[in-house]
Amino acid sequence: MNESVVTPFRSQNHDHALCVDDALAQAEANCRRKGVRLTPIRRRVLELIWRRHEPVKAYDLLDSLKSNHRSAAPPTVYRALDFLLEEGLIHRIESLNAYVGCGDPGKPHLGQFLICQQCNAVAELNDPDIRNLLLEKAGAMGFQVHWQTIEINGICPQCRQSVQRQHAD
Repeated sequence: MNESVVTPFRSQNHDHALCVDDALAQAEANCRRKGVRLTPIRRRVLELIWRRHEPVKAYDLLDSLKSNHRSAAPPTVYRALDFLLEEGLIHRIESLNAYVGCGDPGKPHLGQFLICQQCNAVAELNDPDIRNLLLEKAGAMGFQVHWQTIEINGICPQCRQSVQRQHAD
């Protein structure tokens, strides 16, 4: 796989349970190493994000969270999301006002996201060529970049195959 691919589009042979377990174990290890607490609520919000494997909105998280934590309120979710963002465990997809799990929370990086317009699947890239080109072009204009997130909309491989099969029939 290309080393700039952080999180690929999910394939048909994807082991989702293993994927979620790995993400949670990695989050716990990162938090322990940094000396920050992954509280049960924060862990549950992270788990809910990874279980969806597509961008999830804060109020959808709140609805899911209320099934086990009846007293959960919007500030509960937003505080958890702020923590998870701060620790690099999730990313915010600005165009969708939604969140996805970070495929490489151990390394700070600026993401490039490929978003499927049909199924909402998201793949995450961390391509230094793209990042450096944008920094170079911005710098040439005298612009100092503080943050960079790129969101590209299109059609994922599974949806493309589905469309091709429909046209073949």
